[in-house]
Amino acid sequence: MKIGIPKEIKDNENRVGMTPAGVAELIRHGHQVYVQHTAGEGSGFADEKYAAVGAEILPTIEDVYGVADMIVKVKEPIAPEYPLVKKGQVLFTYFHFACDKELTEAMLKSGAVCVAYETVEKKDHSLPLLIPMSEVAGRMATQNGAYYLQKTKGGKGKLMAGVPGVKPARVLVLGAGTVGEAAARIAVGMGAEVTITDISLPRLKRLAADMPMVHTLYSTEHNIREELPMTDVVIGSVLIPGDAAPKLITRDMLKLMEPGTVLVDVAIDQGGCFETSHPTKHSDPVYILDGIVHYAVANIPGAVPYTSTMALTNATLRYALALADKGWQQACRDDEALRRGVNMVDGKVTYEAVAKVYGMEYTPLDL
Repeated sequence: MKIGIPKEIKDNENRVGMTPAGVAELIRHGHQVYVQHTAGEGSGFADEKYAAVGAEILPTIEDVYGVADMIVKVKEPIAPEYPLVKKGQVLFTYFHFACDKELTEAMLKSGAVCVAYETVEKKDHSLPLLIPMSEVAGRMATQNGAYYLQKTKGGKGKLMAGVPGVKPARVLVLGAGTVGEAAARIAVGMGAEVTITDISLPRLKRLAADMPMVHTLYSTEHNIREELPMTDVVIGSVLIPGDAAPKLITRDMLKLMEPGTVLVDVAIDQGGCFETSHPTKHSDPVYILDGIVHYAVANIPGAVPYTSTMALTNATLRYALALADKGWQQACRDDEALRRGVNMVDGKVTYEAVAKVYGMEYTPLDL
């Protein structure tokens, strides 16, 4: 199979779809790999490293899309890429269709086979291709929350850890999944006072045992409202695979918080879990609304591209090899988790949650 790895063109997205080590494995399996010039540069992987393992370096993104049977990316295609996607071409990347109707319609029109990292789901409901970036995003959410809590950045002017004789900052984490747990661990490590909420009592019980210094709280609107006046940083990390995130903090709840409180919306890829969130970029990451600092960068792990690209390739490589070795149809027959990743085929929506969001016809994937 001919596999293309284009350069990411989203704002300040320095990750790349695969490391040279991953490319070497694809080539070892007999596939041809085409990498766009400087695609890996932002992650610390020069063209020479790809060429050394047998990849062909192509000058433009048009060349890569034009030659490839399968495209391996990090982020969803953006508008300049839409015309480049070919009918029947396999796109293996993060899509997050439920919060981007323009992207959804463009990919339907293209007739491509869209396999979304974020909906590859195992029988135990774990999300193997979302986990590595969620671990990065959760850790960074706390780091960014601490940074914007500084007065010079619009925050309250509090130090996360406090100092002897001065209380630490209080952090509220909404959602105890991979992102939430990672965020809570870093916040505790910084010395903050941490509360984490969820609707899963077994998950809260496990976290209470693993991190006894973290307060656990069942997630209800009432409980969240009670916490907000005492909170300095709120990290939103609620995820419904493939669907839009629920709005756990509404506009009217902003008045419950002190000015300078920081909201970090990690769920912004799925529409955000704060009503007042809208996507921001690394080049302009925050805005202040009603005195509350909002951080809603849609590609948080892109700020640490070396770590993120390494972690992502570790997770995606086995699935990319299956798609390339067997073809997408047979690979999906053989692997139920990968089959759940197929969101679109030949202009049809094959993932039910996406179809429901836009009132589109849902076509079950019939292999």
